[in-house]
Amino acid sequence: MSGLYSRRPKPWVPALSQPEKQHRDLYPDALRALALLIVVFGHWFATLPRMAGGELIATDHMLHAWIPAAFLTWAVQVVPLFVFVSAAVGTDGVARRLHRGHSQLEWWGSRALRLARPTVTYLAALTLLVIAANFNGGRFLDTFDVSLTVHLWFLIMLLTVQALLPLSVEADRRFGLGAVIALIVLAATVDMLRAGAFWPTQWPTLGARVTGTDGGIGWLNAFFVWLLPQQLGIAWKRSRFRGAFIGLLLVIVGAAWLLGTVMSGYPVGMIGIDLEGNSNMLPPTLALMGVMWLQVGLVLLCERPARWLLDRERLASIVAFLGAFGMPLYLWHKLAELPAAWLGERIGAPIDAGTPGDPGFWSGRLWWIGLCFLMVVPVLAIVAWIEMQRQRTVPHAESPPAIVIGGLALLLGLGCALVMGAMPGALIGLAGVVLASLLLRRHSQA
Repeated sequence: MSGLYSRRPKPWVPALSQPEKQHRDLYPDALRALALLIVVFGHWFATLPRMAGGELIATDHMLHAWIPAAFLTWAVQVVPLFVFVSAAVGTDGVARRLHRGHSQLEWWGSRALRLARPTVTYLAALTLLVIAANFNGGRFLDTFDVSLTVHLWFLIMLLTVQALLPLSVEADRRFGLGAVIALIVLAATVDMLRAGAFWPTQWPTLGARVTGTDGGIGWLNAFFVWLLPQQLGIAWKRSRFRGAFIGLLLVIVGAAWLLGTVMSGYPVGMIGIDLEGNSNMLPPTLALMGVMWLQVGLVLLCERPARWLLDRERLASIVAFLGAFGMPLYLWHKLAELPAAWLGERIGAPIDAGTPGDPGFWSGRLWWIGLCFLMVVPVLAIVAWIEMQRQRTVPHAESPPAIVIGGLALLLGLGCALVMGAMPGALIGLAGVVLASLLLRRHSQA
């Protein structure tokens, strides 16, 4: 999430006391901070610890325990917002580089480095936990194994999409909103090909036809669907659409889009896999676009009042603080569940409150979220201290092959950790991410 990771050489010491002197548009930063908090608290909320005899024995997921929770994903699936805002923030910088004839590869290398450095620390910590678990049974690590790396998928997707940001900027320059329309058409075509639904009479059951097949050609939408919020972010930055009226129209379109796709048979949930094994994410489907329209519409509707609020120095300082800690909070918030479960056991907290409808379920959710928040604070403090010891680094500008190899090593390292989980994925992934960090940077004493 390069958008979540500060651009300053030392992101852990932002100028919080004087945000107005940064001459920075705080509205996109506030959107990223809000989306980040939704992700973090959403993940904690969705994790259901299961206890027996006062000990943690397993974890469940809210979507499996409470089917109506699928509708909540329409609000908590904020990945499109991340991509949208990151593209808006990066557009001017990319355009300047293209105008000056700078290498697009060098620009992407700088983004990849900002992801590689904090990920090295995270995977190194997971590796140490795996080693320690081999000596003490690793009950907690076994329980949370896969969930400690599953969120790395977002970094892989963002790296891939941002590699194409210069092309997206150029497409906006040449075609304007036509580039957005082209992506919608391509994504729709992929789903129709996947479903074999070529005639309008088949479209009312498109979702059922899509989910009745394997991913196949649908994986092309891993590009087209996720490139759409990027293209929209660029268009928004270039003022190709603005205003509360357009925002309201997009909200209406988003709501109608979501209802229409669900009625055609697409899954209700916008994250993960539902109980029937269907997914709007693996691969991405047209249904996800409804979430994008809703979110972009709300961005436009809230823009004027939000900018008015952001003129207040205190709120601007909070946004700057969250921006500085964005990447580490995203990386480390799942790891905080381990000490939260341990502490919950020790104090007898009601973190396993059954299922929705059982007495104490919702208060149990608050207990669990509170323990996770309590545990993530010291974790971030330690990570901040580690990062402050590092030398300032700048992108490796002299060797395009090093950037390519480093970028591939980063993607492969993240992929191994994602697929294999903490054991043994953290160790294998760490090797790839360390190699990427070495290739993508050169030390500077400046």
